[in-house]
Amino acid sequence: MKFFCRYITALLILLNATIIVAAGNDLVLGPGDVIRVSVFDQPDLSLEVRVSEAGTITFPLIGEVSVGGGSTAAAEGKIATMLEQGGFIRNPHVNIIVTQMQSQQVSVLGQVNRPGRYPIDGTRTLSDVIALASGVNPDGGDIVTVIHTQNGKTERAEIDLLEMMHQPDVNKDTIITAGDIVFVERAPRFYIYGEVQRPGQYRLERNMTILQALSAGGGLTQRGTERGVRVKRKDAQGKMAIISVKHDDMLLPDDVVYVKESLF
Repeated sequence: MKFFCRYITALLILLNATIIVAAGNDLVLGPGDVIRVSVFDQPDLSLEVRVSEAGTITFPLIGEVSVGGGSTAAAEGKIATMLEQGGFIRNPHVNIIVTQMQSQQVSVLGQVNRPGRYPIDGTRTLSDVIALASGVNPDGGDIVTVIHTQNGKTERAEIDLLEMMHQPDVNKDTIITAGDIVFVERAPRFYIYGEVQRPGQYRLERNMTILQALSAGGGLTQRGTERGVRVKRKDAQGKMAIISVKHDDMLLPDDVVYVKESLF
């Protein structure tokens, strides 16, 4: 499982590089974004400006320009048209670079290497935005919670990363939009104590059995007995119950495995 997590993280970081290359003229501008505008062979018209709350910028010679809600390519075309129609420059070539993307952001939180808010251009996939946060950290689990708010309604979905990565159809990757919150859950844990070589807390792998849990704990000590294995588990009411188990029984999150000392 650890190898798989490292594999996913490496894959997501590679995807992140693709995102950076792809982010260009399809970026949608909005309030708070900072852009650098330049006109070819017109150094006096180069400036860096922040898009206002009204979605506008003020540009030399032509004044206020509405750029919010449109792409950088659309903004370039609008400024060029206004410069030419105003009789200021013939056939101007305008270039816009986004230096700070504040309007279109997604929050990536939980068990990722770099939690925080990240700019996105348009829609991205779940793999993309986890890549922006440098992938899942070693404590991260397979389950990701995505919170999406639209028209005042909030929807919550749980995504199984492992299942998603094994989908033959790459289009099954969950779509993430600006304003979404992505939370990578902590991997489930179990605890093992008593007569084992390495008592402590361990990551609960999928379909993990009692025998595998004993192996994770380094096996029994000389005083331990397999007949003395018990599991403390919370019932539906949240009360701790002690149950007898077999080697091939499945562990549940937060189970406490206890190995008793042999009487003989």
